[in-house]
Amino acid sequence: MNKNSSIYHGLVLGAFCLGFGLLLALTHRVTKEDIAARAMEDRQNSLSAVIPDSIHDNNPVTDTVTIKGGDGKELTVYRAKKGNQVTGVAYEISGIGYAGPIKLMLGVGADGRVLGVRALAHKETPGLGDKIEIKKGDWITRFTGLSLGNPPVEKWKVKKDGGQFDQFSGATITPRGVVGAIREGLAFFAANQPLMTQQTTPQTANPQISNEVR
Repeated sequence: MNKNSSIYHGLVLGAFCLGFGLLLALTHRVTKEDIAARAMEDRQNSLSAVIPDSIHDNNPVTDTVTIKGGDGKELTVYRAKKGNQVTGVAYEISGIGYAGPIKLMLGVGADGRVLGVRALAHKETPGLGDKIEIKKGDWITRFTGLSLGNPPVEKWKVKKDGGQFDQFSGATITPRGVVGAIREGLAFFAANQPLMTQQTTPQTANPQISNEVR
């Protein structure tokens, strides 16, 4: 191969790489806003499932505060307001199920009662552990209206462990993980209620709370 041929092939390869790079950049630019809009829509749907529309006149998706948990990770808290008063909050919690982490969205009223809980992501066994999903049954709705004092903290367990909550037939680990996550999520609210409900945006806090909430 002579020198001119090598230069020619180098130029062709360089032009190809440049064109491909420009195409990727253009694709990213075109789809970036669409991806962001889809993510915002998904977040809105998750929050709507755990924060009743009747208790707020703001958009909880955009009204947030950030609080640092005991594990050092920052947690985004979405706030519902009515008449500029915080009426409830929502944030992600997680527990450990049979097949790994279970991610949940927990809504809590200003009075500390559960507004709602929904499963966001998990890998639990279909037909058994996936009963934590609202489309598979009403088990996850049974926490609505409860708090750390109702039932008492020691009863925030599945019945097999001496608590109040039903486990699934043939599957105890999954509901155990969910009940524990909600209990710790309520404890997180109790420890950080002033930061979550005050009207001005708080500085990042570092409360002492279980690493189970993340």
